Amino acid sequence: MNLEDYILSHIDDEGEQLSRLSRDAHVNLLRPRMLSGHLQGRILKMFVRMLQPKRILEIGAYTGYATLCLAEALPENGEIHTIERDDELEDFIRKQFDLSDFKSKIHLHIGDALEIIPQLEGNFDMAFIDADKRLYSKFYDLIFAKINTGGVILADNTLWNGKVLEESHSNDKQTMGIMDFNKKIKLDTRIEKVILPLRDGLTVIYKL
Repeated sequence: MNLEDYILSHIDDEGEQLSRLSRDAHVNLLRPRMLSGHLQGRILKMFVRMLQPKRILEIGAYTGYATLCLAEALPENGEIHTIERDDELEDFIRKQFDLSDFKSKIHLHIGDALEIIPQLEGNFDMAFIDADKRLYSKFYDLIFAKINTGGVILADNTLWNGKVLEESHSNDKQTMGIMDFNKKIKLDTRIEKVILPLRDGLTVIYKL
């Protein structure tokens, strides 16, 4: 048993629906490793359990795995708006949401987040960014005013498989996007921030 297996065997189970979703993704999708997975999913749920946000914004639904984890711990009157650009994933995502006990709390938007976010009314208590790495800084700038004071922004993949330590090449736009985002966050005095070395890196940002 390796360390990750030990961890997974000593935390809450992911549950039958999420386990089935993961299996379906590995059978039907080209990049199943992109879904959040058991450990990160339980951490996302724990953040929501502790912070009790009323409204969550998720940029990048992919399979809907993380969405369902976030929705699990939402308060009774809570809601999550999730945005996915790839319309070919819509049927897969909606199937997963329809099977969930929390589907009434989830609002799925298909399209370009840069166009959809300005159209969303009201503010949010939490945001989870897990989409096009080249656009992380743009996503951040776009949502910052929509996050309430005391709200939390989570950004996934901010260590990018260790590539942030390497000399990036001009054609590696994904790595450059993550590195630019990390620099932006470091210099932003309106927030407190920490990077957790969880999987591919998870940055936790608190809006002062």
